[in-house]
Amino acid sequence: MRLDDILSAAGKYASRKRIGRGIGSGHGKTSGRGHKGMGARAGSGQRMGYEGGQNPILARIPKRGFSNAMFCRQYQVVNVADLDRFDDGARVDAAILASAGLVDNAEMPVKVLGDGQITKKVTVVARKFSASAKQKIEQAGGSVEVV
Repeated sequence: MRLDDILSAAGKYASRKRIGRGIGSGHGKTSGRGHKGMGARAGSGQRMGYEGGQNPILARIPKRGFSNAMFCRQYQVVNVADLDRFDDGARVDAAILASAGLVDNAEMPVKVLGDGQITKKVTVVARKFSASAKQKIEQAGGSVEVV
């Protein structure tokens, strides 16, 4: 018999641990908190990375170099094949792409990439275009506007 096989109400759920209810309970006096110190106090605890007063690992290791990661511009990507769902002569911008569910945020810049084919004649408004995307849109009779 395994514990997860128990279906009857009796024995299915373990009763909660009643602490601070006298020495006979086995969890009286200090209520499982030990004697004195930070762990015995109410409302206190150690912050993440605290090492008991020792110089923490993050302070001990050397810091070198520089990263441009925080300065990169992130684009929402739309492929040419995704633009084929719009009607002929439509003007497709970030707001329309967001309402169609192709991009998450209409405020963020959009980049159009050249994956797939397009047969409709649409005007696409975006921040950036790949060379193949621009070529495919113009070959289909559409136009490209860079914001």
